[in-house]
Amino acid sequence: MKKPANQLTATEAVTLIHDGKLTAEKLVRDCIERIDAREKDVGAWAYFNETQAIEQARARDQNPSRGLLHGIPVGVKDIIDTVDMPTEYGTPIYAGNQPHWDAACVNAVRHAGGIIMGKTVTTELAYFGPGKTRNPLKLNHTPGGSSSGSAAAVADCMVPLAFGTQTGGSTLRPAAFCGIVGFKPTFNLINRAGVKPEAESLDTIGIMARCVDDAALFTAAVTDRFYLRSVRPVDGALRIGVCHTHEWRHALPETSAALEHVAYHLAQRGAQVKEIKLSAEFAELLEAQKIVQAYEAARAYGYEWREHRARLSPKLKDLLRDGYAATPAIYDKAQATGAKCRALIRHVFRDYDVLLMPSTPGEAPQGLESTGSPVFNSNWTFLHTPAITLPVGAGPGNLPLGVQLVGRMHDDARLLSAAKWVEQQLRG
Repeated sequence: MKKPANQLTATEAVTLIHDGKLTAEKLVRDCIERIDAREKDVGAWAYFNETQAIEQARARDQNPSRGLLHGIPVGVKDIIDTVDMPTEYGTPIYAGNQPHWDAACVNAVRHAGGIIMGKTVTTELAYFGPGKTRNPLKLNHTPGGSSSGSAAAVADCMVPLAFGTQTGGSTLRPAAFCGIVGFKPTFNLINRAGVKPEAESLDTIGIMARCVDDAALFTAAVTDRFYLRSVRPVDGALRIGVCHTHEWRHALPETSAALEHVAYHLAQRGAQVKEIKLSAEFAELLEAQKIVQAYEAARAYGYEWREHRARLSPKLKDLLRDGYAATPAIYDKAQATGAKCRALIRHVFRDYDVLLMPSTPGEAPQGLESTGSPVFNSNWTFLHTPAITLPVGAGPGNLPLGVQLVGRMHDDARLLSAAKWVEQQLRG
């Protein structure tokens, strides 16, 4: 093995550990070495304990394989409960909070033989208030949010895999900004028990990885859908709809150019590529998503609003005020818009395997005050469809750009297969 173990993909590491050519302890120690070298600059971790990580690795090496993730280090976003590590939800309100159980997804990692490496930084209660994390590619730029620490840790080779969550664009946006693969499965595919809720009809556990194979492996392991473990490129010509959403005006010129280049390249490689414009009903979707998120967050964070309002950031206070200002009738109308568009999008997927669009308006903005815009992600979170972002070159600041592929609801396997094919073409 010529490169440090922390630079391996999870898929590569699993094979080497299975074949006796790599130990979990060696992999973890190389990850620790990277964390020690870079954490003071990147700030990806809310909690990390070297001794704890090594003890887990030794236990894996001393016992037979437990599952698909045997010996693989995993970062866990700090709104996800862990029985042996604090969970502080990105706010001083919960400083030192120690859960008495593991979230379902954390338990699934342990059951599959994975190693919980530590807790990654989240924005305040998974909204827009930034944490300490910086973009590992350019430290004076945002890593995105709210899964900022998870994206940065994977991008900087501190761990090969990490959990994010997404209510608007909190998995795909930071993944795109940090130049990695981010996968938001179909709504509720990964069990959410033990995750601090923000908006229960939107919140989705997502995956951070450095390649599509790793995203598929991780998803397979934590959902028991083992057929996802080894995705294969789709057979025949992939039917791709280049989707000019009603938010297209937000795409910067470099993003539009990158998307056009990708669409042309994929068509040259045999895909059936056509432009598609969504019907007028979808123009109402983004505003409806914002109403649903605010309304549900106001109820989910009712305790924090009542007992700790002075400790909340101005951005979060504004969200909760909006949520309390919305009447049940307004909320119900917004939910009805989502339901109507879910029915309509099923018809769109009769003609297309996946839809192609930007992941973000552009590359990661400079500065750490903002985490960027989820404008190209929020609709698909509301529609409950699976979505994945792939890196596709760089913008004018030499930071990554991403393209997003969206699949039909409950057809995650097809989306991952399509993403695998697109990934191969982009690398070829």
